[in-house]
Amino acid sequence: MSRHLNMIIMGSPGAGKGTQADLIVRYYNIAHISTGDMFREILKDSNSDIAIELKSYVEKGELVPDDVVLKMVKIKLSEKSLSSGFILDGFPRTMDQTKGLDMLLKELDINIDLVLYLDASVDIILERLTGRRVCMHCGANYHIKYSPTAEEGICDRCDGELYQREDDKEETIKRRLEIYGEQIEDIIDFYDKKGILFKVSGDLSAQDVFSYVKERLKSIDNKVI
Repeated sequence: MSRHLNMIIMGSPGAGKGTQADLIVRYYNIAHISTGDMFREILKDSNSDIAIELKSYVEKGELVPDDVVLKMVKIKLSEKSLSSGFILDGFPRTMDQTKGLDMLLKELDINIDLVLYLDASVDIILERLTGRRVCMHCGANYHIKYSPTAEEGICDRCDGELYQREDDKEETIKRRLEIYGEQIEDIIDFYDKKGILFKVSGDLSAQDVFSYVKERLKSIDNKVI
């Protein structure tokens, strides 16, 4: 559905980024660039220079420096498979990354059409994340409200026991949101000043958010059909 579309999607944990990115990718037939997926893809080619460099940090349990992440992003953005466009998910997360990405995009002569920011309330985020459950045996994902199992606490697929991940416990979530809130304000301001920021309530249903996104994209230089 797109002639060419380059996007960045941002939002706190539980804001609905993954769901929205999937909808956008399928509808506009563009590539989904996730930093997590990039890490896994590059590590498969263990002999490449970037993989060796990345592995040196991963094996020590250290954060991957911004310059290394930007190298990976550059490799990905240079691929011919992105000719129809892309949505960048999970990056940038800090102001230094934002500035680094901006310089990289200028170097590659790539324009970002839209930065979608999903702004969800704490109550909604807590409801979404604290309700998640995972099967200890097969890894299937459920939600006690939105996708419950037939029998409480038991996996529908394999009868395995469900558990709540540490990352999905309320105290952990609140801390993650606190850190995210400290980082995101300057980034939002940066893209707002460029005139490409589109803020939508992450409290809305996925389809309602997507409807707003499609309407906004129709107004961008007639690029999106």
